[in-house]
Amino acid sequence: MLTSIRLSPEFEHRLDDLLAMTGRSRAEYLRQFVERGLEDLEDYYLAAEVLERIRPGEESVVSAENF
Repeated sequence: MLTSIRLSPEFEHRLDDLLAMTGRSRAEYLRQFVERGLEDLEDYYLAAEVLERIRPGEESVVSAENF
């Protein structure tokens, strides 16, 4: 899938510095950033859903001591 994004000048400069240091392609790093960012967002929203069930007591919690 081809996607276009607009980067801030600061981010673009940092990315260009990284490319110069490593010799890797812009596409390679952007793909890696998106994949890792997606994983982080999925983890965040899963945790938020669980927290919403814990607050009213719909989800059980194990203390660190019992774990």
